[in-house]
Amino acid sequence: MDVMASILSVTFLAQVLRISVPYVLAALGGVISERCGIVNVALEGMMLQAAFGTVVATYYTGNPVMGVFGGLLAGALTGLLHGLVSIRFKADQIISGVAINLLAVGLTKFLLRLCFHSSSNSPRIEGLPHLSLWKGSPTWESLGLILGNPLLWVTVALVLGLTWVLFRTVFGLRLRAVGEHPKAAATLGISVSAMRYTGVILSGLLAGLGGVWLALDQHQFTDGMTNGRGFIALAAVIFGRWHPLAAAGACLIFGLAEALQIVLQGSGTGIPTQWVQMLPYVLTLAALALQRGASRAPAALGKAETAR
Repeated sequence: MDVMASILSVTFLAQVLRISVPYVLAALGGVISERCGIVNVALEGMMLQAAFGTVVATYYTGNPVMGVFGGLLAGALTGLLHGLVSIRFKADQIISGVAINLLAVGLTKFLLRLCFHSSSNSPRIEGLPHLSLWKGSPTWESLGLILGNPLLWVTVALVLGLTWVLFRTVFGLRLRAVGEHPKAAATLGISVSAMRYTGVILSGLLAGLGGVWLALDQHQFTDGMTNGRGFIALAAVIFGRWHPLAAAGACLIFGLAEALQIVLQGSGTGIPTQWVQMLPYVLTLAALALQRGASRAPAALGKAETAR
């Protein structure tokens, strides 16, 4: 009964929103990258690099707004690196993504020790200022804090905005064209390489914003703090059939599963902790299994040889 009461509480809703936002932002990055034909396994590395960039910029400037820009820059540069390897040098895009993820883990650990003389975590930083709604009601305070966070509303705007851009603008049409039939797009005068660079850099910015949220929400950087979120976001992209709204909905489901895992761990139900911790990942695998054969990826996804 206590578990059910916790699940139906306002605090649980706030927890779901807080957990889901970085998934949504990374998934939006995956959508725009894969819509232009670039497989993006590097979402995890983009988020991790951006989280570190956020903490460094915030710590040394004392301004979390500068931290946001630092995180976005780190995410964009990581996206550019993936673009160079995948588009300019036509390397296997999955291998490039895996390599970037490994690079991010090692590089952030090295820089963490270099900048903060620790191999595990950075000093505490300030978060973004935001409104605190329902101050007089402790029950609603946690939800008020989340709803008062400006990055939450930026995320909502990005989901709606990216949906409109992809399916209602010339830019979106061209981006989707180079992911479906790049040779046909090239005959119409569209630069396939330029559109794919644009897509993968925007992907880095969006996934980077997910890393920004993590760093400012946790008020520090910890080694490996993304903890597989980029891979779950990639699963949400596939589950959402490469559509921003559907991918965001999938991320909310995964966020709900992770919040449920936290509730179950603290409820004393007797379920082994290891089984509870598996819940978000089991759900991810189940979602991908259910999608088998039910969705169609962009036709030229992962085909580097078509990028002219």
